Parts: sequence; structure tokens; C-alpha cells
Amino acid sequence: MTHNHLPATWICARLCEVGEIITGGTPATSRAEYYGGSIPFIKPPSLKDRPIMGTSDSLTPVGATHARIVPPHTILVSCIGNLGRTGLTTQETAFNQQINAIVPTAVLDPRFGFYACQLLQSALEGVASATTISIVNKSKFSELTIPLAPFPEQHRIVAEIEKHFTRLDAAVAALERTRANLKRYRAAVLKTACEGRLVPTEAELARTEGRDYEPADQLLARILKERRARWEADQLAKMQAKRKTAKDEKWKTRYDEPQLPDTSALPNLPVGWRWATLPQLGELNRGKSKHRPRDDPRLLGGPYPFIQTGEVKHSGGFIRSHSQTYSEFGLAQSRLWPAGTLCVTIAANIADTGILTYEACFPDSVVGFVFTGDHVVVRYIERFFRTIRERLTHFAPATAQKNINLEVLSDVAIALPPLAEQNRIVAEVERRLSAIDELDAVVDANLKRAERLRQSILKRAFEGKLVPQDPNDEPASVLLERIRAERVATPTAPRHQTSRSPRRRRAQSTTGATATES
Repeated sequence: MTHNHLPATWICARLCEVGEIITGGTPATSRAEYYGGSIPFIKPPSLKDRPIMGTSDSLTPVGATHARIVPPHTILVSCIGNLGRTGLTTQETAFNQQINAIVPTAVLDPRFGFYACQLLQSALEGVASATTISIVNKSKFSELTIPLAPFPEQHRIVAEIEKHFTRLDAAVAALERTRANLKRYRAAVLKTACEGRLVPTEAELARTEGRDYEPADQLLARILKERRARWEADQLAKMQAKRKTAKDEKWKTRYDEPQLPDTSALPNLPVGWRWATLPQLGELNRGKSKHRPRDDPRLLGGPYPFIQTGEVKHSGGFIRSHSQTYSEFGLAQSRLWPAGTLCVTIAANIADTGILTYEACFPDSVVGFVFTGDHVVVRYIERFFRTIRERLTHFAPATAQKNINLEVLSDVAIALPPLAEQNRIVAEVERRLSAIDELDAVVDANLKRAERLRQSILKRAFEGKLVPQDPNDEPASVLLERIRAERVATPTAPRHQTSRSPRRRRAQSTTGATATES
């Protein structure tokens, strides 16, 4: 933070001049009796640039004797990893070693300091150690500076900031509600589409128009017939390649007829629809990446796109980009899937889906589905999977990395409409989701605008431009010098040690509460 052109009654003060700096610590995690009490234990994720109203971690009184405890109205700043997260304590609080605390002296309104520290991120990054993880130690943190206004003006600035922030928070809350409603509407569109309630069914239109139509059971019969014909043609081709001739029809008995879905617990479908499984509709197989190690340089760098689970997750329904490619060596231990393949993730992110827009390989953490013929609209099946994603996650074992197997996907019952209806459903879904996407973009733009406005308010506040100065206010330099003199005149309390707790140092906040440092 730069402090050029501050008002005449302001000064640039080091953090160690406006408060006591304390670095946190973590009691031994192996001691269960230290945790689960009533004393909040703060880690960086709990710092959200807001007063701290609650946290998922806590200490017992015994655990607190092995931690750093600060009083209410203490400013917390993350100084390891994600630099510059801030929080303001609302009760006695412990915090870990990734956080530095500022216990304000009488020169600093705690909330003024709290808001000022929200502009410290670039300064923290500037003094951070050049390691894999950014670290700002206590001594460097103590020397960082903030603008310091006269004490009465600090109160006025805080009041003005919070007036603006209250309005901003209300606007942000309304935008978040809108975004949540859009998410619910998106799910409702997909659900009604896959239940036959979004567009008129083919049966209804055929009856109204006085014509015939092909119901899904007839469509499925055609698909199954073509599926078998393709298998037989493939078997004959293999025999011919080996220069063998079939003596009879017994080889046809080796055909593996796909199982019917279990519909005992499924709802009724609209007239003309029927339940089907993916193996009935086409080929379902896991991707291939046999070679180990998977990062062998020989595998990579060729002309063949290699799709990973993250690219399926972020595809938005169509996979149009990739970050890695396979060489000829990589292709030899994998498989090149055709454009139009439906990709379904089965590890880490379960049941994320995307449709290949070009030929590509993918690992065995992704399942590929290729339709038999052109009797099913792949986009319809992709949308259907979005309605059952949560249900599929329930099949994953409770392990660190959730995953499902091919058998789970093989048993999934697909609500299959007539082909013409599939096309109408997809068109209507795309129309509605496109409108939702546009509204989502507006919401996101306004949320970003609100955050920029928040930063602008803070910037103006700490340039002395948010409220007018009062010439009758005692200048900050005079107040700070007086506090320094009082510190020199008041002897420091001696350290002491007891048999029940580690050595402690007591720090006094502006509210009279006590901070304890081991």
C-alpha cells in the first residue's frame, strides 16, 4: 500500500507501532484433549475479510494453554500461503502459525486497522520469502505500514465504510440469491426435460396431428438389431482375417445380449418412452492408459489429443480443448475415440460429462460411450446424466478419492424418448439454459463489480477521501508520540512461569481485554 499525499493530520505508521504483533501456534494435534472445546481456533480458511463469528475448529481450556490467545477486537492476517486474508476476533480466540495478530493499542480503532489491513496483500507479496509457499515472518510483518488517521476520524471512517458495505452486502446477498435461484431453475429444466414434461411428447403431437410415430420401444428394437448386426460383421471380419470360415451358426451364440434395466423402483414414463441401459444403446468402455509411469516423456508430445478428468469437468458439455497430447508411443498403449463420444468421469469428479468434438484418447478414469448408429441424440444423454449425477455419487465408496466402476454405469436406467422428441427436448433445453447462462453472466459481472467497488471504498477511505477532515482533531502523530511516551514510562510486566502452563506474556488491547502469548 502506498501512502503518498495523505492528509496533513495523518501519518504512515508501522504495524508494530499501532499494536502488539503475535504469531499463532498449533497445539499438538495428537492430543485429543486439546481440541473440541469452546475457544475458537482460527486457520486461514476462516479469514474471510469479515468479523469472525464462528469456526469449525476449537480448543479446550487445556489446549488453550498451549496456544496463543488474543482478546476480542484483535486483527488477524494470514502470512503463509494465501497472503492477506483478514479477520477480526469477536471473542477470545486462538490461531495457528500461518497467521499474525495485531492487538491494537490506544492509537488504533480495531475496525479501522481491520479495514486497513485488507489493503496489505500487495505489500505482503512484496516482502514474502521467495519459496514454494509464500511466507511473511513476524519481523517483516511488523515493519509493514498502514495510514493512520486521527482517532476521532478513524471512528468516522469506520462508520462511513460500514454504511457503504452494508448496502453492498445487501446487494451481494440479492445477487447470490439470484444465482442460487438460477441454479435451481437449471436443475428443474433438466429434470422436467428428462421426465417428458418440458415439451409436448411425440405421442401427444401424433395424436393431435393424426399421424403415426415410432415409440421408443421400436426405436430400441432397431438399435439392438443394428448392434447385433455390427457384432456379427465384426466377428466375420476377424474370421476372414485369420482365413477361417464358419462351419455353422454356433458362433452367433457367443453374442452378449445387453441386460435390461431394473425398473422395479423406477417411475412410470410418458407414453412412447421406455427405460434402456447404455450397453443397449451402444458401446460403453473405460479409457486406456496402460503404461507406467503415466508421466513417461515418451508418451507425450505427439499429435493425438489426451483428455483428462478436469477437462471433462470444465467442458460445459462439449470438449473443445486439451492441455496434453499423446505420441505414437502413447497412442499404442491407449485408444483413439471418435468425435461424438460421450465421456463420463468415474474417479475424483464422478459423473462429469462432455462430448468429444474431435478424436481423442483418455485414461481409465474416464468412460467412453459410442452410440450404435444415429438413433440417439448424444446431447440428450449428456443432459440426462446431469440429472442423475448426485445419485451416482452414492455408489462411490467412502474413500479419500471417490470413484465408481463400469458396472455402475452399465446398470444406469436411461429414460429414452422417441428420436424426434429427443431433438425437441435438446433444442428447448439449450434455449432455456442459454438464457440462464446469460443471466448468470450478468450476476457474475455484478458480483465482480461489487468487489471492485468494495476495494474502491477502502482505497478512498485510506487516502483520506471518504470523510472530511476536522481541523480540531488531534493529529495522529501527536497521539502516537503520546502513546510511545506512555509505553516508555510504564515498565513491562516481568515474565513468569507456572507448573501448569508454558511461559506467557500478557498484552493489553484498547478494550482492556488481555492477550496471552506463550
